[in-house]
Amino acid sequence: MADSARIEQFRKMAEADPENELGHFSLGKAYLDAGNSAGAIVSLRRVIELNPNLGKAYQFLATALLKEGKSAEAIELLTRGAEIAAARGDFAPKNEMVRMLKELGAPVPASVAAAGAPQQAVGEGQVVCNRCGKTAAKMASAPFSSALGKEIHEKICAACWREWIGMGTKVINELRLPLSDPQAQKIFDQHMKEFLNL
Repeated sequence: MADSARIEQFRKMAEADPENELGHFSLGKAYLDAGNSAGAIVSLRRVIELNPNLGKAYQFLATALLKEGKSAEAIELLTRGAEIAAARGDFAPKNEMVRMLKELGAPVPASVAAAGAPQQAVGEGQVVCNRCGKTAAKMASAPFSSALGKEIHEKICAACWREWIGMGTKVINELRLPLSDPQAQKIFDQHMKEFLNL
């Protein structure tokens, strides 16, 4: 999908539901991919207002700020984002933000540098959820038989999966995705991964 078409699609999605963090996140990422860092900044700030625990949003917002020459603000966001991601066990964005901080010559918070794998005790039928960061009940079975379905079963709690079902319906309706089309399925899966923080 061309950048302008993606941007227009996600802009409609974000405008249709201003509380939809995924719509704003997708719009911000599309702006960033298209080289529109000013647009990305507006959308990604809104994501953090709606969900201050989304590590990837801090990472992408800091990237957009750096493109605009706002390195002091980017460092502040990277520091806060890395702390949040480390506390939640969200290691991919944490590691990327640590790398960016080091590249900028900024200090990495001690709590982030020391953060390892999550230390939460996981009982039978539980999972440390990638989305909410809590140890919670896992789904009875994988939602589908693919590798992605198995990953969701191992990394996402039942409550967050139920939340995605509602959001997934919005994604299908607002983006008018015919899931029989492989390209539409790909877009849907990407939204799902972003929402579930996979």
